[in-house]
Amino acid sequence: MSSRDQDTGAVVADSQLTIAAATGPRLLPIKRFRGSTVIGLAILLALILAAIVGPSLVPYEPNAVDPINAFEAPSTQHPMGTDNLGRDVLARFVTGARVSLAVGFGATLIGAVVGTILGVIAGLFGRYVDGGISWVIEVLQAFPGVLLALVIIAILGPGLQNVLIAVGVAFIPSFARMSRALVFSLRERTFIESARAIGNPSIRVVTRHLLPNTTRSLIVLASLGLGAAILEGAALSFLGLGIQPPDAEWGAMLSSGAQYIQIAWWLTVFPGIGIFLAVLAANLVGEGLTGDDDSR
Repeated sequence: MSSRDQDTGAVVADSQLTIAAATGPRLLPIKRFRGSTVIGLAILLALILAAIVGPSLVPYEPNAVDPINAFEAPSTQHPMGTDNLGRDVLARFVTGARVSLAVGFGATLIGAVVGTILGVIAGLFGRYVDGGISWVIEVLQAFPGVLLALVIIAILGPGLQNVLIAVGVAFIPSFARMSRALVFSLRERTFIESARAIGNPSIRVVTRHLLPNTTRSLIVLASLGLGAAILEGAALSFLGLGIQPPDAEWGAMLSSGAQYIQIAWWLTVFPGIGIFLAVLAANLVGEGLTGDDDSR
């Protein structure tokens, strides 16, 4: 081969290297959602819509006491009945939906952001940094999620903000381990080596190449974790560690209505249905995304 042909080949190779570093691997298109995924999305969107606009449509205040109409069964005037203080259960249901869904989405976001940052740092730098972060993650993962949340609540005290932090911290290990594993599998790929070869700094490699190629898997993990976050938040409120009376939340409504289940079934059935539908919808969406991801 002549020196001219060698020079031409080098130019072509450099051009291909630059293109690979700039674009990364080509992602396959997302396939159509399954029917169950559409159902899950519809249920979840309906609950979110009820939480946003529901309180303004119900003609009762969620904390308005009316002892004369206590324990009124579901009727046209009170579609979900009233509780032991005469408060409208529907008004409290839609108000509680705001809190329960906010805990679910907020805690999942906290776990996803913090866990992903830790996992990317551990996977990218390795060695001592990876060892230190992995040790912290293993310590957190040694506790079951609910138990870890209980420990954090015991330290911080009850309240909605503390429940968000507690449940969010409990979700950090799963996101950290997932993002760490993804970074380890990607950092030796050709397009990452190409990006480094042309002089891209580490932060650019992370933001332009690593994170875009881990987003899909992390979204699937977040959708699967959303239902668990809603359930854990409701469990903490059921134990009296979440939102405090007289404010409404599905878990707190279950707790307060449990003692009257023999005479007022609606006090536990309706908030229980709300929790069930939210968890079911999140799981259907997560499983649908997982199936779509596996089909690739």
